Amino acid sequence: MTTRVDHNLYPELLRFGATDISACFNCGVCTAICPLSVDGASFPRRMSRYAQLGLRDKLLASPELWSCYGCAECTESCPTQADPAAFMAAARRYAVASYDRTHLGYLLATSRIFAAVFITALVGVLAGFMYSVHRPVDGSTLALFEFMPSDFVHNLGVAVMAVMGAAALIGLFEMTRRVRHAPVPDKARPTVGKAAGAAWDAIATESLAQTRFRRDCTDAVERRPWYLRRWFIHFATMWGFLGLLGATMLDYGLELVGVKATGTPVPIWYPVRLLGTLAGAALIYGTTVLIVRRLRKSDRSSAHSTTSDWSFLSLLWVAGATGFVLELALYLPSAPAWGYAVFLLHVAVAMALVLLVPFGKFAHVMYRPLALFAIRLRG
Repeated sequence: MTTRVDHNLYPELLRFGATDISACFNCGVCTAICPLSVDGASFPRRMSRYAQLGLRDKLLASPELWSCYGCAECTESCPTQADPAAFMAAARRYAVASYDRTHLGYLLATSRIFAAVFITALVGVLAGFMYSVHRPVDGSTLALFEFMPSDFVHNLGVAVMAVMGAAALIGLFEMTRRVRHAPVPDKARPTVGKAAGAAWDAIATESLAQTRFRRDCTDAVERRPWYLRRWFIHFATMWGFLGLLGATMLDYGLELVGVKATGTPVPIWYPVRLLGTLAGAALIYGTTVLIVRRLRKSDRSSAHSTTSDWSFLSLLWVAGATGFVLELALYLPSAPAWGYAVFLLHVAVAMALVLLVPFGKFAHVMYRPLALFAIRLRG
């Protein structure tokens, strides 16, 4: 079997934020110290070696690339200060850009100016497009879906989900194609039961419950309380976003079945509103802690921040914060005129965040489960 060497791989990885991996002499300390590198796995050592040798196809076909949770214990233990944790993060950004056929992921990850201009323009275009169909309101109450027809917002949301879904499927297909053609030790055909078990472990146990993240990638050495540990902050951020998405879809579903119109004020204990409130609080808490840590560079995992990190966290925080401001505005005695501007910003940011899923840091929500499934399936 012929292996193609790509001499441009190393310089490209540097553009994606990798440190000088030429310092790595493949001693294996990173693999030995990593709590997840068990059962024959050899990362990040093998990933670094692929990069040094220019083995682009092998690097992109390695599902182990997505096993890392960025605890940075390998970086702290590296005798040559090669920073394997930063390399693994850069390699994942490179993989996201490589699976993307539009080249947008590459530009967003490698150019701060392009990322800032593009994301700002995307939010502005979405907000302007929605404002172009707004209706006049009497001003006595904050009637968001009289100002902006609910059908229009829902249809635009469906279109955004469709575009994102198409781009996501293309990326997942490209990743599957690469991983599927990678050589594996066991050529035995997996059974249906084994595939089902692998899917459960990858999606439920690891991606949603984060079992190994909580159990193995702990911050015990930092003596942090549970609510400040990395796994909990990640958990709150992830489930906060999923909860808000679920509350939005449920609210729309209640309108479809005739229970209540979208945006109708309801008590705090109303199930959909309670879910949205708790999820929004979790999202703001998680993103705020992550932003503060990156500003302070207070731990190993937040020492290096990239354009992808900041754009992702900023959009998440703005989406959560504007949601709470809207909730407050809805229950004020008089209808504040600024509530409509906040509404436009909130919806535009939320839609931009969804559109950008396959092209940035958020892409790990679709690539990590697939990679973990491939690893479990190989046994």
